[in-house]
Amino acid sequence: MTGTRGTPARLRALPSRLLSLATGHADRLVGEALAGEEARKWHYAVLAALNEGGPASQAELSRRTRVYRSDLVAVINELSARGLVERAPDPADRRRNVISVTAAGTERLHRLDTLLAAAQDELLAPLAPAERAELVRLLTVLADHHGQEDMP
Repeated sequence: MTGTRGTPARLRALPSRLLSLATGHADRLVGEALAGEEARKWHYAVLAALNEGGPASQAELSRRTRVYRSDLVAVINELSARGLVERAPDPADRRRNVISVTAAGTERLHRLDTLLAAAQDELLAPLAPAERAELVRLLTVLADHHGQEDMP
């Protein structure tokens, strides 16, 4: 990112524009880090959600990750083909599947955690630890406030 010097003041003062610029840079950093492991951000989201929240139906997993159900099927197929997740019939309703993370999926998640931590460090390099924590807190407030509108 080239920074905001030389940008008109009214543009530098727009939080939405600043968030967009930072988001673009963050997406590039994360995308590049994950691509090096032949992964995508949705792969990470699914593995993290299953690791932290346990097995889930596809509908529940869609809610946890905010990945649209139609896109989630492809993600689950990709992860399943790599042995990172398993599908099994739901004992409570045999018409639906329960998705769970495998041991290989957990190992993969830990590797991706390391890569993403490095990407986060690069993204937030100009901020002190307290500023990073405050930024995360403020972004969480915004995401929580606006998040219900864009649920799949």
